[in-house]
Amino acid sequence: MAAPDTSVDLTGAELAAWRGLLRVHTALVKALDAELIAEHDLPLSSYEVLITLASAPGHKRRMAELADSVLLSRSGMTRLVDRLERDGLLARDTCSDDGRGCYAVLTDRGRELLAQARPTHLAGVRERFLRHFSDDELNVLAEYWERVLPGAAGAE
Repeated sequence: MAAPDTSVDLTGAELAAWRGLLRVHTALVKALDAELIAEHDLPLSSYEVLITLASAPGHKRRMAELADSVLLSRSGMTRLVDRLERDGLLARDTCSDDGRGCYAVLTDRGRELLAQARPTHLAGVRERFLRHFSDDELNVLAEYWERVLPGAAGAE
């Protein structure tokens, strides 16, 4: 494949692919966020933190790892964790091997809310995105994401 010419505007196909990705992502995030808030009073960003903790060993992760896994800045993660802790959905625990670091730990209340919200989220993902593609097409999409960002399509 030839190297793209960076001195000119994007071709029609390039622009359509890029804008399509951005627009679809934005629309899906807004819709899925609205569904979770309406049904469970749980924003999508909070859901992502809870599901990440639920799948982690011991239902806990270091704050820095958590921020990286849900694509938030460290300060954004701190504010979100503060809110989730206030709501009793997670707790902080100190790292015994590093006094400066701490873990975010999923609480029983967080597990319960996640169990209630998960079917809503998965139904939204299926209805708004997955139903538009065959299994073969979904496999191809996953291969494309891996080409752009290795590890992007992998399960956390």
